[in-house]
Amino acid sequence: MKMTNREYGEYVDRKTGNSPIGKNLLLSFITGGAICCVGQALADGYGALGLDKETAAAAVSVTLVFIGTFLTAVGVYDDIARFAGGGTLVPITGFANAMAAPSLEFRSEGRITGTCAKMFTVAGPVIVLGVTASVVYGLLLAMAG
Repeated sequence: MKMTNREYGEYVDRKTGNSPIGKNLLLSFITGGAICCVGQALADGYGALGLDKETAAAAVSVTLVFIGTFLTAVGVYDDIARFAGGGTLVPITGFANAMAAPSLEFRSEGRITGTCAKMFTVAGPVIVLGVTASVVYGLLLAMAG
């Protein structure tokens, strides 16, 4: 079947329908905000336990990574993402999900060639670019004095 670009566009529009963009934006905003509120509550709680601000921030990061990975492992994170859309991409929980999801998907291939190797399929480029950017930034800072 040969179609022009215009005919293909009309075909896609008929099949996909309209996206409720307002609803999606609101759900993303509320969910992302809720994740950030949980992070702030954790920071306040760790502060109340006597941790200094820097140590509390590290503990919050570890806790949010754990929560994101745990929710991915039990299959709940995908349900939340289906409901909330982009709101679940809050960096730390989204990164935890991006690391854990491929690992779980390929666990049938074994621990090394499945779980461990596939863990970095999504997150690997992010880690490489982050490390590269930090090295470049460090070099520029060292040259600047």
